[in-house]
Amino acid sequence: MYRNLSAHKIHQTTFQLHARIQERFPDSSLRGVAEEICEVTKEALNRIQFLRRPIWTLRILNGALLTSVVLLIGYMIHALGIELSGEFKDVGEFIQILEPALGSIVFIGAFILLVWSTEIRVKRKRAFAALHELRSLAHIIDMHQLTKDPGRLIFHAMDTSSSPQLQMTPFELTRYFDYCSELLSMISKISALYAQNFDDPEALQSVDQLEILTNGLSRKIWQKMSILEPHLLQNPPTEKTEAPSKA
Repeated sequence: MYRNLSAHKIHQTTFQLHARIQERFPDSSLRGVAEEICEVTKEALNRIQFLRRPIWTLRILNGALLTSVVLLIGYMIHALGIELSGEFKDVGEFIQILEPALGSIVFIGAFILLVWSTEIRVKRKRAFAALHELRSLAHIIDMHQLTKDPGRLIFHAMDTSSSPQLQMTPFELTRYFDYCSELLSMISKISALYAQNFDDPEALQSVDQLEILTNGLSRKIWQKMSILEPHLLQNPPTEKTEAPSKA
């Protein structure tokens, strides 16, 4: 039960995270990003089913080609007149039939490999498209927290005319950073679903790279949160904090 990621549990957790962001920051663009991740999670359920299922058209074609190879070998044995002793009736006839027959087997074998790899390439293309989408969402989340500097709230630094507006309390900013970090974690878990359900080295490598990216972005966020933590300990918020997620 606990040895594999559950796509439905990730789906539930993502929607619960979206609800929490909507309750805390209903007018923020981060809520829109969370909603988009919910849609991506829902789409991932269908995409994973596609990766699990065999593409029967290609597999039936491969089976037909393998049958052709077997029949061709049988025809060669029959045409060459191989006896139980293993000796050929006519060496000239053997050479005359062997060359085109082997050429046909090699050609059909190459085509079998092509058809077999086509299924992998089709599924890999789908997986890469989904992972690219998740990678873009991770960078979008990073853009949302990029201009939010906790030092401006703590040290009351004088803003310039180009300084972005920051109308959050330290507690709200902490929650905002925490939501960004959780969204990045959900992106990492969604990508892990593709690696779990599609045994392909290139897809696994792409998932690992995406996990490294989300961990690096989360690390930057937690560095900002560590700046706010001493301030919150000295000035605890009076607002009631939300209950932790059970998912």
